[in-house]
Amino acid sequence: MLMVRGRAGGTELTGTLYERGERAPSFRGAPDEDAAYVWVCDEFYEVDSGGTTQRVDDREVNLAFESPMPRGFDTRDQAVEQAKEHIRTQFARIGVDPAAVDLEVEREDVAAEW
Repeated sequence: MLMVRGRAGGTELTGTLYERGERAPSFRGAPDEDAAYVWVCDEFYEVDSGGTTQRVDDREVNLAFESPMPRGFDTRDQAVEQAKEHIRTQFARIGVDPAAVDLEVEREDVAAEW
């Protein structure tokens, strides 16, 4: 399992990339079990009022969350690049320059979770 994390504006967003042989979440809308790589991460956007308040840089941002939309990919490179793009897009949706997002990919030891 890979954790793909983006940091910008004093906050961060992390998603999970399940690799071949790992058990990805199964729920309505999840990718076909045959997908070699499955990406799952929050999706959100800025709203004028309501939602969840998050401090980004020097301002308060109200966020509304969408249901995570898992995505399946055939190759690791494709999955990682799309995961990074997803994180940049979420930051852009709240007014952060996507180029300002620091990205990292980290392997998570699945056995450590049990």
